[in-house]
Amino acid sequence: MKKLFPFLCLLVLLPGAAMCRDKTYTIQSPDCSLTVTIGCGDRIVYSVRSDTNQILKPSPLALRLVSGECWGERSRVAGVGHYRIDEVHDAPVYKKRKVEDRCNGIVIDFREGFSLEFRAYDDAVAYRFVARQPGEVLVVGEEARFRFAPGAVAFVPYVRDTPCRHDGLAFGEQFMQSFENTYTRTSLCEMDSARLAFLPLLVQTAGGVNVCITDADLESYPGMFLHRSGADELEGVFAPSPRKVVPGGYDRMQGVVEEYEPFIASLAPGDRLPWRALSIVRQDTRLADNDLVWKLASPCRLDDISWIEPGKAAWEWWNDWGLSDVDFTAGINQPTYEYYIDFASRNGLRYLVLDDGWSRDHHSPLETAPGLDLPALVKYGEERGVGLILWLGYLPFAEQMEELCEHYSEMGIKGFKVDFMDRDDQQMVRFVYDAARTAARHKLLLDLHGIFKPAGIQRTYPNVINFEGVHGLEQVKWSPVEVDQVTYDVTVPFIRMMAGPMDYTQGAMRNASKANFRPVNSEPMSQGTRCRQLAEYVVFDAPLAMLCDSPSAYGREPECLRFISGVPTVWDETEVLAGEVGDHIVTARRHGDVWYVGGLAGWDGRTVRVDLSLLPEGTYAVELFRDGENAARIAQDYVREEFLLAPGKSFDVKMFPGGGFAARITRR
Repeated sequence: MKKLFPFLCLLVLLPGAAMCRDKTYTIQSPDCSLTVTIGCGDRIVYSVRSDTNQILKPSPLALRLVSGECWGERSRVAGVGHYRIDEVHDAPVYKKRKVEDRCNGIVIDFREGFSLEFRAYDDAVAYRFVARQPGEVLVVGEEARFRFAPGAVAFVPYVRDTPCRHDGLAFGEQFMQSFENTYTRTSLCEMDSARLAFLPLLVQTAGGVNVCITDADLESYPGMFLHRSGADELEGVFAPSPRKVVPGGYDRMQGVVEEYEPFIASLAPGDRLPWRALSIVRQDTRLADNDLVWKLASPCRLDDISWIEPGKAAWEWWNDWGLSDVDFTAGINQPTYEYYIDFASRNGLRYLVLDDGWSRDHHSPLETAPGLDLPALVKYGEERGVGLILWLGYLPFAEQMEELCEHYSEMGIKGFKVDFMDRDDQQMVRFVYDAARTAARHKLLLDLHGIFKPAGIQRTYPNVINFEGVHGLEQVKWSPVEVDQVTYDVTVPFIRMMAGPMDYTQGAMRNASKANFRPVNSEPMSQGTRCRQLAEYVVFDAPLAMLCDSPSAYGREPECLRFISGVPTVWDETEVLAGEVGDHIVTARRHGDVWYVGGLAGWDGRTVRVDLSLLPEGTYAVELFRDGENAARIAQDYVREEFLLAPGKSFDVKMFPGGGFAARITRR
């Protein structure tokens, strides 16, 4: 866990009067639009107001220790310090090149051996505990409550497991899950109190303010779940620390907790708990272009990141090694992977991901499958500018992490896709950081699947280049037709993507309308139109982005392939031009002198005006992919057109049901 380092700004301590109880402290955002009030009496409570709205009613916070102490009840203030941050950070593996970081902060020290730190941004509020006690303490529970006024609506990503109890522990069976689900839109007061929800979770207040709750700088502490604990109240729930973990799950690659400790975390002196982070904005678009988690994360700890190469990857698992018109039997063999490498090389893709099946078995990751010569494939890829990334299950990787990293780094492998963590207790969170450090020493990338949402490690260790924790396109291979991926696609950019990038794995060339869609494992299709798939490369954040379909499928669609293979994966500038949670989104991004714009619509479709007044003066050439006139029935129908952008710098696009559009804009 991170230690408490001195702040860059001077902390002004206020002894004497500040040591009295029943004190109230206030900080405001730099533009004075948000006010945080902290009351330190018998209980520590905080509340948040915007200009004219009560965002959070007084909400208690506390840490309860195994010793019986409670940090937050009858705690005595020893000193208070204020600070201000006004900085611009470089963000080399991110959706923009520069990040502005402006906030006002307060640190309240307590005699009992802890501090509370609050920050107020123009569009967010965050707080965290800091341990200052002389020795280790065990946290039996954390009280984190979020009390809203009546009438709020929530977009809830429930865990999927059936509510039950585990070894007498409330919510026990729900702690182990993959952090993948669609959103349930419900009145906050009607949210299912027997089910946990994972983060981020969005609440829309009766006053029209969006509050997206997540945690940030999560390094050695369990992640937070939420459940409804009152009519209009959410409460944090945390997985206890594991006492006994056994192999289980898919081919025994997961660590299944059989027994828990009677505490959730151990804290050493100076440990900083994760930030409880609330993005607070009126415009939905500001949710989808939000830097809060990145700003709250610890800065990069790697001295050299020049070897970290974002880019796109060919991938064989989603399309089931689905090659056609070749003179060999496609599968996990040398000619198949050479074919994928050739495809990646021809189209400027940086990587090929070898998914499940390349090793002799799941628990022998140092041995390859019969007939597969991995060193020869590495050399074949190097000669063509394509690096290889290997899929591994969590336990096989965790048990041999140093040996695997050393062995495959020396072979020339570029990274690992690690799967099936499926927990976010303190032990698992520590593993993720240990894996990031170990992989970085060997100059290896990590793409984490079966994982909780990103919470800042992508800034601290940017070799952790992408994350699942998203209801991605793989779900359409097996989910019932009732699962609405289209609505999810226009919801997730405003909520889950606030936490960081997501390995959604878009790029399907077989597309289906709502009436025609069905789950197929070996020849899968996407819900919605072809142009929707193209647009997702612009709308979704992914420094490592997959092309999920097969080289054969892309070979039949050269226009679409050329477009998606050319879309960058990191950006100099990002602007969300329009959007509404659950309805549509339009995003513009710049890389160098070229702008890309992507739009997604729900099942109702939508016509949008693309306003590009953000462009400098001049004339621009537009390459536009839009839904064809029959895309509502035949989802693969699209039109590609080119035109010069008029002086008004705007154009209209009709998105059909489940549709989208994608554009590339260059200056003439």
